[in-house]
Amino acid sequence: MIRPVTFCAALAAAFLSCASVGSAQTTGRRQNRIRVETDVVTVPATVLDSSGKPVADLPESAFKLYENGVPQKIDRFETQTNRPLELALMVDSSLSTTKDMRFENEATARFIRLVVQPADLLSVFEFSDDVYELSGFSSNIRKLEAAALTISPGAGTSLYDAIVLGSQQLSDLPEDRRRVIVLVTDAGETTSKSTFETARRAAIQSEALLYTILIRPVKTESGRNTAGEHAIETIIDSTGGAMYYPDDLSQLNDMFEKISRELRTQYLLSYYPTPEGKPGEYRSIEMDVPGGKYTLHYRKGYFASGDEE
Repeated sequence: MIRPVTFCAALAAAFLSCASVGSAQTTGRRQNRIRVETDVVTVPATVLDSSGKPVADLPESAFKLYENGVPQKIDRFETQTNRPLELALMVDSSLSTTKDMRFENEATARFIRLVVQPADLLSVFEFSDDVYELSGFSSNIRKLEAAALTISPGAGTSLYDAIVLGSQQLSDLPEDRRRVIVLVTDAGETTSKSTFETARRAAIQSEALLYTILIRPVKTESGRNTAGEHAIETIIDSTGGAMYYPDDLSQLNDMFEKISRELRTQYLLSYYPTPEGKPGEYRSIEMDVPGGKYTLHYRKGYFASGDEE
């Protein structure tokens, strides 16, 4: 049985790892970071038509790409319907969602059956007062389903910690896949050790798309704390992805199917940034498909590689 990885344990492990690295290794890492400083920037994108359905047949010439307002030459273009996925599935198990836990667990298991293909990797996490990894990254559907069905109620909601840990775990995996965080939550935030900005930066640096299914016990904004919702919307605006608002839990399956369709119908655009950004600088990305009434989901920026001065 997998030993759960908590957010606190991950922080401790990261600290000890950094503390034990010698100067030679530090130099090697710095050389690596300089080496990738001019690497290609990769932007996975989904294009939706006016009815919300993915558009899969656009040519490269349909896309316009900008960095910090400067037009960029698209160096590589391909459709990504079959490119493997790395998914961190984060399920809110806080007390505020307890009454819906059984349905949430069953719907989560169904999402795993729906999305995971043999070449994909998915890990199941639950978060309440802490964040726990219930299964390692795997394509074993039975194992993943079993992990989803063990999610149990807790106190508190560590939303930002969940985003940070999911981002960190994805960043440790191979880079030749599309990285995705899927959050199922009521967007409460009460017990995180991480700040909003820490979570936002972690998500951007992981290059993961963020998809969120927001379960709202109270439908009107005047009757609930919307700070967590607005925080997630801001992170999604930076990373790409989308937020879905089911009116009741019976719509969860439809939401999961929409996410699955989007992830299997994407484009991959790559370019070498001109001009290059300074190390550590945030660089904004803008994409457009002129001449059509489309909605685009893509990451809106990144931090330039290299050592900050």
